[in-house]
Amino acid sequence: VQLQASGGGVVQAGGSLRLSCEASGFTLDFYTVGWFRQAPGKEREAVSCISSSDGSTYSADSVKGRFTISRDNAKNTVYLQMNSLKPEDTAVYYCALEPPTLSPCPSPETGFWGQGTLVTVSS
Repeated sequence: VQLQASGGGVVQAGGSLRLSCEASGFTLDFYTVGWFRQAPGKEREAVSCISSSDGSTYSADSVKGRFTISRDNAKNTVYLQMNSLKPEDTAVYYCALEPPTLSPCPSPETGFWGQGTLVTVSS
């Protein structure tokens, strides 16, 4: 079982990137899936999450209106479209999943995590 995150890179402020989280060994639409990020010297934070049941989403205040999470069940992939990127969005971005709970996002302690992908936004 594996989660493969990809799509990171270097972009100028105001630019866009799309991250992909592809699952093998999981059927993603059975799980709550989330994107998290961790910047140097900072704690990991939830960015955007999507539920398995009705596709409802959660977004952190810092990314609302700029980032959009979506899933393609046919490709077993969850995406994070990031627009209007800012230097403060620079971080390693991770995807994680967990069976549905009352929380809108997977738990950092009990979720299954993929490796990260680095996003660097230059000013």
